[in-house]
Amino acid sequence: MTETIPPGTRFARLPSPFHFKRGGSLSGAVLAYETWGELSPSGDNAILILPGLSPNAHAAANASNPEPGWWEAMLGPGKPIDTNRWFVVCVNPLGSCKGSTGAASVNPDTGRAYRLDFPDLSIEDGARAAREVLRELGIERLACVIGNSMGGMGALAFLLLHPGLARSHIQVSGAPQALPFSIAIRSLQREAIRLDPNWNQGLYDDHAYPENGMRIARKLGVVTYRSAIEWDGRFGRVRLDSECREDDPFGLEFEVERYLEGHARRFVRTFDPNCYLYLSRSMDWFDVAEYAGGDLMKALASIRLERALSIGVHTDILFPLQQQEQVAEGLRAGGANSEFLALESPQGHDAFLVDIARFGPAIGGFLAKL
Repeated sequence: MTETIPPGTRFARLPSPFHFKRGGSLSGAVLAYETWGELSPSGDNAILILPGLSPNAHAAANASNPEPGWWEAMLGPGKPIDTNRWFVVCVNPLGSCKGSTGAASVNPDTGRAYRLDFPDLSIEDGARAAREVLRELGIERLACVIGNSMGGMGALAFLLLHPGLARSHIQVSGAPQALPFSIAIRSLQREAIRLDPNWNQGLYDDHAYPENGMRIARKLGVVTYRSAIEWDGRFGRVRLDSECREDDPFGLEFEVERYLEGHARRFVRTFDPNCYLYLSRSMDWFDVAEYAGGDLMKALASIRLERALSIGVHTDILFPLQQQEQVAEGLRAGGANSEFLALESPQGHDAFLVDIARFGPAIGGFLAKL
């Protein structure tokens, strides 16, 4: 499939060659980003947002693209991340298919898509790429780096690799390392894609596309993004009307099945399967403990910040609450004024995207104190 790039996306060119942590390099690579607000004369009001696996750089409407973004309720004039005060930069992750160079991008050396010739991708590679965006914008120090989900991992890598570049940090439903349950889920998602005959060792096209593999992978993901409480309250055991059921003895029968199917079908042609594989695996590899001889808390304590906030929800099974608490404790041990906030949202891992009533005051209140 071709890359899908929102209107108004800007691009920062990465150093050429851009070397990867696990070996290999890229030439002519770029990182996609968008901005909101104005950089102050002293350059002290910049915020960097590192998103999760699937979002593009378009977190909210702006002058270049008035369409609502994936964090529209959080970012903008008078909103929790108030662009009347802050100059906000949101990047699309390296390895994605939403503008940043990834497996779906054209390799300038061959004139064809990288596919599985793309180098092994790590979270740290994305963090180093994000630094180049700041360099291009003339930002010497950030007021705050905000990381959501996979971006929370990226933010910790950013802070470890670029000490002193950020005054504060907000960790939103992220983690300092991948836990076995999360690894297992992502492994099953990747297996579903790779076992689809149309994946063809990464050599698919729009006519022979691994649709079934991507559908199953997305369904597995969505099940873990929300909580059992929400599934029960939203769907219960409601069955489909007889005319909506498939003529199949094992076909869709419940409303929750139809919801997952519809959600998956809307996703499959909007994200490149190979990019999905690379980004998924990068999360499994990430482990802050590598930076302190296997001692996770010591590694977190080596990060120097003025303030930090780590937020999670009790119902998150993918990046469970104890991981955000670890981040808060580790950063506090390093000398930061570090807060931990456990929210009661019933909406699981995706709560930060939809439960703005809880996350908005927490994030806005923290930023107001900077």
